[in-house]
Amino acid sequence: MQMSTTTTHHRSSACIVINSTVPGCICNIQGWCWSSEQRSDMASSAVLVLVLCVILMLQQAAEAHLQVGAYNTTCPQAEEVVFQEMTAILGKSPDLAGPVLRLFSVDCFVGGCEASILLDSTAGNTAEKDAPLNRGVRGYEVVDAVKAKLDAACPGVVSCADTLALAARDTIRLSKGPFIPLQTGRRDGNRSVAADVALSSPAPGANITDIIDLFATKFNLTAKDVAVLSGAHTIGKARCSTVSPRLYNFGGGGQNGNASSDPSLDANYTATLRGVCKPGDNATLVDLDPVTPAVFDAGYYALVAGNRGLLSTDAALLLDPATGAYVARQANATAPNDNDEFFADFADSFIAMSRLGALTHHKGEIRAVCSKVNPPGANDDAAANANAAASYHHQPLGLGLLLAGALIALQAL
Repeated sequence: MQMSTTTTHHRSSACIVINSTVPGCICNIQGWCWSSEQRSDMASSAVLVLVLCVILMLQQAAEAHLQVGAYNTTCPQAEEVVFQEMTAILGKSPDLAGPVLRLFSVDCFVGGCEASILLDSTAGNTAEKDAPLNRGVRGYEVVDAVKAKLDAACPGVVSCADTLALAARDTIRLSKGPFIPLQTGRRDGNRSVAADVALSSPAPGANITDIIDLFATKFNLTAKDVAVLSGAHTIGKARCSTVSPRLYNFGGGGQNGNASSDPSLDANYTATLRGVCKPGDNATLVDLDPVTPAVFDAGYYALVAGNRGLLSTDAALLLDPATGAYVARQANATAPNDNDEFFADFADSFIAMSRLGALTHHKGEIRAVCSKVNPPGANDDAAANANAAASYHHQPLGLGLLLAGALIALQAL
């Protein structure tokens, strides 16, 4: 091999050369030379580093995160099954749209989006669904119906957590709201404790600052997220028991029809609500958005801006500069693009909420019955097959081939 005229700086005793050819040495055009032994050692080290890097990347892939289309391989029809069943359910009972959307948010804000709200209480434990703050939550039967359809199509593949998430997503779409490309791959948790609900909820008497702080510190969500997710109140209903404190006895003024009401509530709207919710009525349901109660739109913000937000938390949005500004902007949006910004913002905030505390792979299970944790040993067979398929699906093929090539190269040295 012809040497470069540049003097080599290599310090190997086997390859200290100056403008000459040395048997067994490999030199580059800059005059750096290596013995065959050194070259072999360097190649071995390089391949070892490559192998370690690939193993690390595969390990990270196996800890799979949520992703759009997580069931494309294991149950490709899953999202269509959910959409068709939700279409049928809401076609018969459109008033269930709001409860299903609320059910999902309640689940996510207590322990994460892992279907803990669906678990029943047991002899030794009071579950989240039976906490005082959740006794008005509805929609459990919807999740059961959708899960039954999914299990008929793909037994033991789709979790209850994803069933609820997709059902909630589709209530928005079926209520003329935006389509949200929701990430899936959640697994079901096995903890549901009623006491956890209060710990994840604003304290009694909390103001808008407290609520924003809670969202920031506990959920890593912003003041804008608070305002945007409150927009879910564009559909659904609330019980009179929730509204009555604003209509009667506000500030301790008594329990009769002439008692003081919340001064931040429009006087005409107060009169209307008092005609529906009589003192002591805890059962009657009232539309959160009386103008378009079944349509997912930005009209909710016009109501809030006009002091006609039904809940105290709706009215509180006006008391913070950031949330108040968002309310005003949406309330003043004009047709035909009046919903565009809200729809885009809601999709972003909904996705952020849907990722809270999500469990994946071995960190959770796929419940056979959404209201009960699986008995010991039940997480094999079909569920294990689903896990294996999902795990294979999540590992990039290129990394596998790269690892195989690296191992072959290592053996050849």
